[in-house]
Amino acid sequence: MEAEEVSKKWEGRVSAKVRGPRAEQVWTLLQDFFNFHNYFPSLATCHGIQGKSGEPGCVRYCSGSSIRSSDGHCGSWSKERLVAVDAKQRSFSYEISESNIGFKSYVATMKVVDIDEEEEGELKGLCVIEWSFEVEAVEGWALDDLVSMYQAGLVCMARRIEDLLGS
Repeated sequence: MEAEEVSKKWEGRVSAKVRGPRAEQVWTLLQDFFNFHNYFPSLATCHGIQGKSGEPGCVRYCSGSSIRSSDGHCGSWSKERLVAVDAKQRSFSYEISESNIGFKSYVATMKVVDIDEEEEGELKGLCVIEWSFEVEAVEGWALDDLVSMYQAGLVCMARRIEDLLGS
């Protein structure tokens, strides 16, 4: 009898505050699934290859240079399928269907949440972008490194959104 090797699943969650705009304004940008490269710093391109942006089942192609591919070369690409959208909760889930990064069984959810924070006695509006993911452990990677990379990218993305929305 052969022992079956069970793949280890990694789970991670990162978040970043977006000062100024409310969640609805940020959601308006992020729900356009085919334009993620406008906000996420390591992507050079992101465009639709199937379906209509924002509708479950649509597929986007993303490429960038900051992640090493599974064969060690600089430059990565992925095809990502939108699995679900919940406009009321301002969230969407997607999966990576193909890539050269080595991700297997990757599923992620992005969500935009309004919060209020007091600053110098005055209530300031802001929101938080939450990004959670689950993926099979990737050979040659460490979960902490992946989470750190996502956190840094999401913080940069939040600043880009603030600039775009004039915050």
